[in-house]
Amino acid sequence: MEDVNEFRDDVIPIKPNPVLEKCIVFKVYKRRWFILFVLCLLNCSNSILWLTFAPVADHSAQFMGVTLDQINWLSMIYMVVAIPLSFGTTWMLDTLGLRITLVLGSWLNMLGAVLRFVGIMRNLPSAANFPVVMGGQTLCALAQPLVIFTPTKLAALWFPEHQRATANMIASMSNPLGILIASIFSPMIVGTTNNIPLLLFIYAVPAAIICLLATVGIRDSAPPTPPSASAESSNSEPFLEGIKLLLRNKAYMILLLCFGSGIAVFTCFSTLLEQIMCVRGYTNDFAGLCGGLFIVFGIVGAGFLGLYVDKTKKFTEVTKVNMSLSALACIAFSVVSQDQTSGLSGIAVAVACSLFGFFGFSIYPVAMELSVECSYPVGEATSAGLIFISGQIQSVIYILLLQGLTKPMAYSPFSTCSVGGDAALSWRVPVLVMAGLFSVFTCCFVIFFHTKYRRLDAEAQAGGKKPTLTTCDSASNSDQN
Repeated sequence: MEDVNEFRDDVIPIKPNPVLEKCIVFKVYKRRWFILFVLCLLNCSNSILWLTFAPVADHSAQFMGVTLDQINWLSMIYMVVAIPLSFGTTWMLDTLGLRITLVLGSWLNMLGAVLRFVGIMRNLPSAANFPVVMGGQTLCALAQPLVIFTPTKLAALWFPEHQRATANMIASMSNPLGILIASIFSPMIVGTTNNIPLLLFIYAVPAAIICLLATVGIRDSAPPTPPSASAESSNSEPFLEGIKLLLRNKAYMILLLCFGSGIAVFTCFSTLLEQIMCVRGYTNDFAGLCGGLFIVFGIVGAGFLGLYVDKTKKFTEVTKVNMSLSALACIAFSVVSQDQTSGLSGIAVAVACSLFGFFGFSIYPVAMELSVECSYPVGEATSAGLIFISGQIQSVIYILLLQGLTKPMAYSPFSTCSVGGDAALSWRVPVLVMAGLFSVFTCCFVIFFHTKYRRLDAEAQAGGKKPTLTTCDSASNSDQN
């Protein structure tokens, strides 16, 4: 049988064109902003539930008839639960995808918030209040790693190279925004111990709304067309193989230990701030204000850093400078917070908290991006997740250590702590130890951390910096001519 094409003059054989083959089309979708919005709401809600009781620890202890140490465990349960669960979460994000992880996290967050409110209802025996509230808090804690590991994954899968750090910054800073809300509104709502039920109800309502948005609104884990070259290979390394690569990566291990220590210090600060300050005569409202300044200035600093790093790609330099300045601010807080309350000392404490937040909280999203850059091609959830696990482990150790270093004060005429018949505790030594630990790990990071930006290098080699239409069109035209 004769070939039909032999008698046709209009058939032009197409020769392989290596330029056309390398021309990869990347695309971004508007719905990435909705997914980012839902993640921000969920991250914010989860952090509110985490630190609901910390700004009103004394009132909460009195209402539920428990000790301050037991109230602290309502915050610490997040860290204890997150440590074993985090490994499963990193596998889930890299294997099952973004959508399943976020929807599951939103349901756990909502169920935990509702159970906390049920736990303090009057028809329950008073002895059951704290255990049921702890059960709800545990469900919220199960949601935390599902939520807090997601920003780097979302930024890598849905956002182009020039928006990744900004997207990560927005999603990550929604967590301290929740801490800000809890720090300011918990003391305002509680007022007296009878308002604890109202506080838990108000915090449960947004959790239910966010659960509905996540379940109905998030339909895909990844876009049909990737936004960058690295997004195509986001899951290139299997989970266990990725863990092995990270453990052999010297730069990553330094970041894991040193920045994990920074996360632990920020957690201690947020959890124990009210207890540290009330013994020196500061009110819960002022402690909430200082916690608010810590977060607000951290969000402002993160906004500047996110935009700056997206343009300059100076992840290492920014992290080193800000960690150093954070250590200095932590030292300043450890000194001025132990002065007796007065107008001048109150201003000094507020300034120290503001600077600590501006330089400290703002580097979290940058450090998460740095963890991905120095560990590529390991999955984003794995590299960022292990640093979070390190921070949680060190947070538990630090809080237990700092609590163990406190000493009862024989005479505390300025104390505003509601501790019943118990003596007020001195936090002078613990806060100095906290500042010392942060300073040591910061020095180690500044001296020993050096790395290449592996993801950016891979994208440059793949031609994924900015694929232009000019290159594609010219290649196509050469084939047609």
